[in-house]
Amino acid sequence: MNFVKSSASLLKQLQKISGVLSTSNTLPILDNFLFEITSGQLTVSASDSETTISTTMDVDSKDEGKVCIPAKLLLEVLKNLPDQPCTFTVEEATLAIEIAYDNGKSSMVGYNGDDYPRTPALETPSSIRINGNILANAINKTLFATGQDDLRPVMSGVFCEFSPENITFVATDAHKLVRYTRTDSQATGSSSFILPKKPLNLLKATITHKEEVQLDYNDSNAVFTFGEIILTCRLIDGKYPNYEAVIPKENPNVLTIDRAQFLSSVKRVSIFANKTTHQIKLKLAGSELSLSAEDIDFSNKSNERITCNYAGEDMEIGFNSRFLMEMLNNLETTEVRLEMSEPSRAGLLMPSESNENEDILMLVMPVMLNR
Repeated sequence: MNFVKSSASLLKQLQKISGVLSTSNTLPILDNFLFEITSGQLTVSASDSETTISTTMDVDSKDEGKVCIPAKLLLEVLKNLPDQPCTFTVEEATLAIEIAYDNGKSSMVGYNGDDYPRTPALETPSSIRINGNILANAINKTLFATGQDDLRPVMSGVFCEFSPENITFVATDAHKLVRYTRTDSQATGSSSFILPKKPLNLLKATITHKEEVQLDYNDSNAVFTFGEIILTCRLIDGKYPNYEAVIPKENPNVLTIDRAQFLSSVKRVSIFANKTTHQIKLKLAGSELSLSAEDIDFSNKSNERITCNYAGEDMEIGFNSRFLMEMLNNLETTEVRLEMSEPSRAGLLMPSESNENEDILMLVMPVMLNR
């Protein structure tokens, strides 16, 4: 099996899929890329057994066949080559691989392509087409709010809910929650599933905002197809918590404030917060917001005042500053709105200007204030 391909072009495609490679594979064959040539088309796949990603490209070859090539070794060779045609020669009997280029050649031993795990075929899948920009936005806005707790795997992914009216993406770790809804994308029927974090990070890195993404899914797997990339992942099994039940409906105390100014102030004040609780206190009275933090153990404290637009009763409420900063960083509007009911109940953070096709709601649980 022989083929010729530009080193820079091949490297670019391999880097798109190499993010799935794991350093702790239970199957040694997964430390390799699977190369398959059919009718002058080369398909390269990488997998960690849960997620498989493949890319297809044209190559100069009259042969057909497949072989596994050590991923780390191949990437290192290509990274250190100037852009030039590389000739790959695979000896079928011994699986010896030779890569010839302008001023030399490299050799390595490959593995039988038939030993590489097969990507599961979807039986009776449902489908939806999503604009790449919408999907990238949904991932960016929700991924940071996913949980890290191995005992609650359903909360370590993003919950996707599709209906004929809209598509909704939800993430929560029980301390913060993000709900991102789009009304300009709809599915033909109603369905829901939980996508793991790793394939979402891979999508975030490879998706280009202009293209359409075809998403096919059933009860156990999802397949994303866009451009020359196909990403297949296993869904998280389990029932997602009833997130609507934790979103407070009556929030009469509403703070409207410049997002960048609020974020800068939280950043500065949080430097002096307790390193365990990261607690900062918001004191709201009239048109003034006071932010303060104190670390009693080291006698450190800080406070700042900002002019704001506040409608509601005077109140003091504590939040984890890291959660507030993450949320403010993931909103893009000039002004944000923080809606609250009482100091012991969750606050809702959202853009003050609404987008007709987009609805973002971020919930942050309060921290009990030290009296």
